[in-house]
Amino acid sequence: MAAPVTRFLAAASAAAKSPAGAATRRRFASSSARHDDAQEAVKWERITYFGIATCTVLAIYNLSKGHQHFPDPPPYPYLHIRNKEFPWGPDGLFEKKHSDHH
Repeated sequence: MAAPVTRFLAAASAAAKSPAGAATRRRFASSSARHDDAQEAVKWERITYFGIATCTVLAIYNLSKGHQHFPDPPPYPYLHIRNKEFPWGPDGLFEKKHSDHH
C-alpha cells in the first residue's frame, strides 16, 4: 500500500517543480502524434499519385486497342416508311439529303 502512495507523492512533487502551464495543460491522444499525421498525409498522397498513374496507363492501353466494327444492317424497306413529309422538308434530320428535292 505504501508503493502507490509514494508514486503519487513523487508525481505530485515533480508536478510542483515543473512550470505551472505544463501541469494544467490537457494532453489528448492525437496531440502527441503530429508527426504521424504528416507521415499519413505523405503516404496517402503517394497512394493517390500511384492510383492516378495506374488508371492513366490502363486507360491509354484500353483506348489504343481499337474496337470491334459491326457490319451494316441490311436495308429493310419497311424501316423507312414515310406517310407524310417532315415539317422541315422531305428528308429526315440525320439522313442523307436527296439531291433531286433540293
